[in-house]
Amino acid sequence: MAGRTRTGGLEEQLVEKLRRIETLHARAGSDGERVAAQQARQRIQARLQQLAAEEPPIEFRFTLSDQWSRHLFVALLRRYGIQPYRYRGQRRTTVMARLSRSFVNDTLWPEFQELQHTLSAYFDALTDRVIEQALEVKAGEAEERSEPQALAPVEHQASLL
Repeated sequence: MAGRTRTGGLEEQLVEKLRRIETLHARAGSDGERVAAQQARQRIQARLQQLAAEEPPIEFRFTLSDQWSRHLFVALLRRYGIQPYRYRGQRRTTVMARLSRSFVNDTLWPEFQELQHTLSAYFDALTDRVIEQALEVKAGEAEERSEPQALAPVEHQASLL
């Protein structure tokens, strides 16, 4: 039960950190829990509408290599009222959306990258923890060693044929 409480606490911390990231990218002036997160989302949506009036939306194609990144990106788009899609025949790694270039460069992509970095760190730690508990060995990457010394060329006898 203690492990469940610990994991639950970690997840709550992760959710709060993700909310703070969203508030930061909405250029918020205050820092009050749910109200601030709602206001942050509204500020981003208002900025998106303002940019759409000033700068016509264009079609963007995003390629996201793993399902976690894709799910996060699609959720982020939907959160701001943007409808993600892909054309028949496009790979599942492709996400299309009509957005202003400024919104993508100044708000959406930086926020996505920060959220993605935070989630990846959490997933890495969670994966290592589960592997170590299940297999009772240290998880992680393989040991890195220096390059082996090159072997001297060896002359081979010519074929007898």
